[in-house]
Amino acid sequence: MAKRTVVVNNEEFAPYIDQKKISARIKQLGKKISKDFKGKSPIFIGILNGSFIFFADLIREVTIECEVDFLKLSSYGDAKVSSGNVHLLKDLNSQIKDRHIIIVEDIIDSGLSIDFIKRLLLAQNPKSFSVVSLLYKAKAVKIDFPIEYIGFKIPNDFVVGYGLDYAQKGRNLPAVYKIVEQKKTK
Repeated sequence: MAKRTVVVNNEEFAPYIDQKKISARIKQLGKKISKDFKGKSPIFIGILNGSFIFFADLIREVTIECEVDFLKLSSYGDAKVSSGNVHLLKDLNSQIKDRHIIIVEDIIDSGLSIDFIKRLLLAQNPKSFSVVSLLYKAKAVKIDFPIEYIGFKIPNDFVVGYGLDYAQKGRNLPAVYKIVEQKKTK
């Protein structure tokens, strides 16, 4: 990856995870999920808007029969940290009772969104509930259940690109970038 920074909403971001690493990891995840769900025909549920690029790349690496659907939540607004309030903006079109479902997230940080999703969907009695996330901020997470498939564990840095945004900007960046902290002057 080029060693150049990008500017999103007047903040500077440095390259963090390049396209080649992301692509290689998604191939591994697709292979593992295909093996684990062989013969089960799961429904992959992408969480909009952030997961759309990861979701598209992941689903093309899955070799089993499957279906797709989407949920849309809001928890960030235009901020760099979650508001702590999760709202459902788009519900599923699929019936998930007695089906294997795989949630596809771009990032799990506080865990509030994935906890909301789990409670919402388990109430519909799926056969199984699994989660795949491109990024996972282990030190920021406040949930008490496992995430079965993790692309990359990262520190609690603010990141953009590859679907992740900062106030709706930066999603189109082809890799993941982390914020460059400004040095404090005295």
